[in-house]
Amino acid sequence: MAEQSINVNPELIRWAVERSGRSLETLARYLPRIGRWESGEAQPTLKQLETLARKTWTPLGYFFLAEPPEEKLPVPDFRTARDEPVRRPSPNLIDTLHTMQRRQAWMRDYLVEMGHERLSFIGSAKISENIDSVAKSMRRELDLVAGWAGQIGTWRDALRVLRDSAEAVGVLVVINGVVGNDTHRKLEPDEFRGFVLADDYAPLVFINGSDARSAQMFTLAHELAHLWIGEGGIFDLPEMQPGGDRREVFCNRVAAEFLVPAAELKRFWPNANRETEPFQAIAREFKVSPIVAARRALDLGLIDQPRFFEFYRTYQTDERRKAAKAKGGGDFYNNQNVRLGKRFARAVMLAAKEGRLLYREAYSLTGLQGATFDKYAKELNISL
Repeated sequence: MAEQSINVNPELIRWAVERSGRSLETLARYLPRIGRWESGEAQPTLKQLETLARKTWTPLGYFFLAEPPEEKLPVPDFRTARDEPVRRPSPNLIDTLHTMQRRQAWMRDYLVEMGHERLSFIGSAKISENIDSVAKSMRRELDLVAGWAGQIGTWRDALRVLRDSAEAVGVLVVINGVVGNDTHRKLEPDEFRGFVLADDYAPLVFINGSDARSAQMFTLAHELAHLWIGEGGIFDLPEMQPGGDRREVFCNRVAAEFLVPAAELKRFWPNANRETEPFQAIAREFKVSPIVAARRALDLGLIDQPRFFEFYRTYQTDERRKAAKAKGGGDFYNNQNVRLGKRFARAVMLAAKEGRLLYREAYSLTGLQGATFDKYAKELNISL
């Protein structure tokens, strides 16, 4: 007996396809009749609709609505495109945000239950304050001295130190370039570089791991500055310039001073400017991306705008070329250290071990199942 067709508004089919970012031709490999559904000439069965939902990362229930829903991000959206707000977030971004919110909610409840106190630095600064003072407050809280990055050998190690310092004071830091562990769902830096979910107990910073690692340093510093003013949000920072929002401008300036103090850069500039590649020299010294270095030099009046944008365009072209040749990979369990964050992973695994959390819930929170969950727990020296 043939399965009955479901009456679905063709506009919803078109919306789901466009929202996914996948082409109709690609989806037709799995659903040959999708073109006819989109035109209204035919209707899918429930089984076909379930396949369409999976392939477009769309909640199945959306297809039973009268018209496409207006999806809104659950955090302030500071992303900009030609000075206009970015309207439609991708399903990859939405799914990542919802996953992080769920993890944060669990972690907050866990910390409150365990008797932890609120974090005093959350919301401790105001955007009317002196930039240098806030940057110093961040370094003091994170136990980092001025010029700390210059004492570390590589930007990879500097990023690790900053990440570990943030986690040590109570910030959940997640760095991931895909949705969960799904390598087919890459998070695009052009859509967002990172976001922050502010909270007095379990603040969470998410860094887009698909971005250049040296650029991730600035993203992390920027998002930490958001925690200091106690407000969450998502940002992309096109051409290293924040949007017109005062909070973004403030956080950008604090992050720049935190990573590349004005006084230190001005002292270093004469030596850097004698180099063939001065911005790369600054980047090596402060462990930031060359674009961040160039933007900081522009903001401090060390170079003019034409020089900055000439370098920016050349560098971006070169970075895209390198990214196209780059291959992913790496050890799966080492990846979990940044994809989950050690602090969160340890809390979930200890809660499961102590019977405070059902294992199936722990699997759901971490995205790890059975033997994989157990093996990662051993990597963290937790015996289940």
